[in-house]
Amino acid sequence: MKFYVAPLEGITGYIYRNALEKYFPGADRYFTPFIVPDQKHPLRKKELRDILPGNNHVKDLVPQIMTNDADRFHEVVQVLQSYGYQEVNLNLGCPSGTVTARKKGAGFLAYPEELDRFLDRIFSENEVRISLKTRIGMKDPEEGFRLLEIYNQYPLSELIIHPRTREEFYKGEPHLEIYAQLASSSRAPVCYNGNLLTARDYEAFHAAYPQTERVMLGRGVIGAPGLIGRLKNIDENVGRVYSRGVCEKTQSDTAQSDTVQSDTAQEREREQQYLNRQQNEIDLPGTADRDLAAEKKLLREFHAEIFAQYREIFGEDRNAVFHMKELWSYMLQNFEHSEKIGKKIRKASKVTEYLCEVDRLFRECDLRAEGAGARGLTMQS
Repeated sequence: MKFYVAPLEGITGYIYRNALEKYFPGADRYFTPFIVPDQKHPLRKKELRDILPGNNHVKDLVPQIMTNDADRFHEVVQVLQSYGYQEVNLNLGCPSGTVTARKKGAGFLAYPEELDRFLDRIFSENEVRISLKTRIGMKDPEEGFRLLEIYNQYPLSELIIHPRTREEFYKGEPHLEIYAQLASSSRAPVCYNGNLLTARDYEAFHAAYPQTERVMLGRGVIGAPGLIGRLKNIDENVGRVYSRGVCEKTQSDTAQSDTVQSDTAQEREREQQYLNRQQNEIDLPGTADRDLAAEKKLLREFHAEIFAQYREIFGEDRNAVFHMKELWSYMLQNFEHSEKIGKKIRKASKVTEYLCEVDRLFRECDLRAEGAGARGLTMQS
């Protein structure tokens, strides 16, 4: 399985990405928060700073663009190519009202014919790989089938599907049955995105849709930065047990090839013993395999590095504290019994108050064994 980190405006800029890669490595690909070009500036200073190769220390970074103007898209691509980027991602998923009102993000999905013409131009006029991050419609999940007919006309490098409509935002459960149909009919490789907030969410999804080989994590990994590492451990452990079981079964079959097995009860017993060994040997999340104390230590260092970088970039503490509060709106979900201290973190106006409460949080609150489970929070991309 490949694991991607979803973009989130205001949080997952290069400072965050570099810290995540340093303290909690494992992501196979990162995406920048969306670049919104206008007629005067293909990239604003903040957007340019975020994509500069010298500012990014991750192994695979894909800039995301949000526009409905093929000319503006081309201008951004030219700038990105000058910095060495060979792939970009088009945002067709942001459900924010201020975005969709301008026929951008998920708002573009309400105009399939216009979207088709736009895609025709960007794929014919640009010499880069282009992937799409999309929802499955504006109002009706069934719109996804019409959208896929359009997408299948073009050489997408990848199709990232969040199986909710724009109007659903992040409410309710994703339409997994529609996702499965779209994924099986897509000509492009498919990546799944939506509600993978904990290790158990991932296990359940992977068991139900084992053909999916790429997932994008947003709220889950922002709330619990160590999540991708846990998921990779799960995959490795399952793989080891499966491989060992296949080997044992093959050896057993070979040894008994000259013997007719007439006792089906014994056969069923052996199968059950093998299944029991699988269950016992897989390290599930929350077991001794996971060192929560060590993870909390890393999380503290992760926080300290991001905060120090923010203070340096902004040149003053107030803005740095404000940005850290945005991050804590997700990460607080990763701590047990953090409600009271969390309120004080959110109310802190001075850096000394803020650091005092953050120190209390790390001293007094344990990490959740399951992960952040940050349900109900919203993302902008």
